[in-house]
Amino acid sequence: MTDALRVERAGPNGSIARVTLARPERHNAFDASLIAELRATFGALERDSPTELRAVVLAGQGQTFCAGADIDWMRAAMALDVEGNEQDAMAMAEMYETIDTCPVPVIARVQGAALGGGMGLCAVSDLVIAESGARFGFTETRLGILPAVISPFVIAKIGESHARALFPGGRRFDALRAQRIGLVHEVVEGEAALDLAVDAAIADILAAGPTAVRAAKAIVREVRGIGHGSSKWHTARVIAHQRTSPEAQEGFAAFNEKRRPGWQPDEDPAN
Repeated sequence: MTDALRVERAGPNGSIARVTLARPERHNAFDASLIAELRATFGALERDSPTELRAVVLAGQGQTFCAGADIDWMRAAMALDVEGNEQDAMAMAEMYETIDTCPVPVIARVQGAALGGGMGLCAVSDLVIAESGARFGFTETRLGILPAVISPFVIAKIGESHARALFPGGRRFDALRAQRIGLVHEVVEGEAALDLAVDAAIADILAAGPTAVRAAKAIVREVRGIGHGSSKWHTARVIAHQRTSPEAQEGFAAFNEKRRPGWQPDEDPAN
């Protein structure tokens, strides 16, 4: 736990990690320190075993999920030369990549606003649940810059067409449009409903096999970059390995015996 980032463990045996941006007075905006802490935190989480870590909830304290880059940090970057700015940008890119490659599902709990770099956090999260009043936007061009570092992750999430429509103008838009373009997966009314929806998503993950969840997330990344012939063989190998695993044997036995599998909590607790 730090001043800028809070990490808590909840759920069965502490297997749910709750990572909260804790700079509400700055609308949870990024600076160099927060970027480094997020990267280090997710780097440490990825070392947990499938039973030790089942899901991550990414949230922002206060009224805003994440307003992008801290204006003071951006002002300091303006004084750097090109090489210094490249190093700054690379640190942010590596942070996003570390979250993107987290082995378990990352659930973004979005309220208030997700702007600029906050949109990048939505893009690297697997499931994004937003409160209906939340606002979104690739607002960088309004400051004379552009959404460059987040673009690989955002385009993979929403597609080139929506990126071309939204990147240049920097207009803000509502949660329903964010859902239509695929950035947000679920929109709910009020923060109480937001917490309930996050808890329901956690319960779904806890109901699934821990190694199966990780393999299911991984296969999305694995097949998107290879051709049909290669993906055919790769997916056959993956399912063959999973079918013969102790987890799959337990899952099918539990189904046949009409009982809960050993990995599933009795009451699907999210906290």
